[in-house]
Amino acid sequence: MDSTRTDLGAEIAGRTDVYFNRTRTIVQRFGDKRVTYAMFLRRPVISAPRLMLDWLAEVAATRACTFDIEVTHKEGTWTGAGEPLVYISGSFAELADLETILLQKLGAACVAAHNAYQMALALPNVAFLAMEARHCAGAEMQQMMAYAASVGSRAAQAEGATGFVANANDFTAHWFGNIAGAGTMPHALIGYAGSTVRAAEMFHEAFPQETLTVLVDYYGREITDGLAVCQRFPALAAAGKLQLRLDTHGGRFLEGLDPAESYAVLEHHAPGAIRRYRSDTELRYLVGTGVSAAAVWRMREALNQAGFPAVRIVASSGFGVDKCRVMADCRAPIDVVGTGSFIPDTWSETYATADIVEYDGQPMVKVGREFLLRRNGDRKKGA
Repeated sequence: MDSTRTDLGAEIAGRTDVYFNRTRTIVQRFGDKRVTYAMFLRRPVISAPRLMLDWLAEVAATRACTFDIEVTHKEGTWTGAGEPLVYISGSFAELADLETILLQKLGAACVAAHNAYQMALALPNVAFLAMEARHCAGAEMQQMMAYAASVGSRAAQAEGATGFVANANDFTAHWFGNIAGAGTMPHALIGYAGSTVRAAEMFHEAFPQETLTVLVDYYGREITDGLAVCQRFPALAAAGKLQLRLDTHGGRFLEGLDPAESYAVLEHHAPGAIRRYRSDTELRYLVGTGVSAAAVWRMREALNQAGFPAVRIVASSGFGVDKCRVMADCRAPIDVVGTGSFIPDTWSETYATADIVEYDGQPMVKVGREFLLRRNGDRKKGA
């Protein structure tokens, strides 16, 4: 027997819920039927079914069977809550034990894609770098989240946004059309080098062709160290090949800021923004600790005053949908956002659901799920 077939069968049996395995055994014993599954989520999402469909194709090839698939919302399109994303038709005996894994591969990807879409649209002139890998629970989730970000990004790009242009590792770079990940240095390199400027020198010497992106918060001197790096590399600064990354943690303010000064900076550069906040969280994004809108404006102000208008600002640290919207509202001068915060925050929102809606061509579904039934005009012949 083909070991590949055996391995996949064992994986499915081991990972799926027992009641689905038992259902398959019962159907094989008492007679098969052709069924149609409808798959959906209970919240609006961006359709991102490819990983699920690729796996289903692998199963079909291994089991020497076929499944008819109707993708009702093509990849990258908005889907309303409760709207079927995919109809899958085929042998009940071959589909019964696949539901658990199919749902795993659909729900989280669709929600993450929706988050990435909203983030990119909120800041349409900002380039995004996907930095989700360190927050993922292994390689499968890493692949799923990168795929989702690319789907959401392309949807936003179709509406004019810059979107996600790269990611931070080689493993998933292909989703963004690249052969390698992007990024320069972690905080650990600055600690190793002994100063922010020395870390920048080391990186530039090792990778002279790369755009130099330097973290400037390690010593709590974002302005001082940022300007020192600019002065050390004036040619790169003038050519727009130098970027300063703000990653100030939420336990302190950016150098030179405090609550009063943060309010003053924001009122100067984005008058009125402070009066539009709707929650304590939004207020913190505006004038609080960490990488706030006031912090970004203060860094831009310092760079321009020192004669470095071409130096770009990379912002990271908690840039999810809400923070991106707040930054957009006050026109924060961010050039690049590094984020993994498109990963769903509330995991229960990612739960996809499947119901059989046809048995041997006859519409039938449990009470309360009639909205999943296909309209007569939409039903495939023989489904």
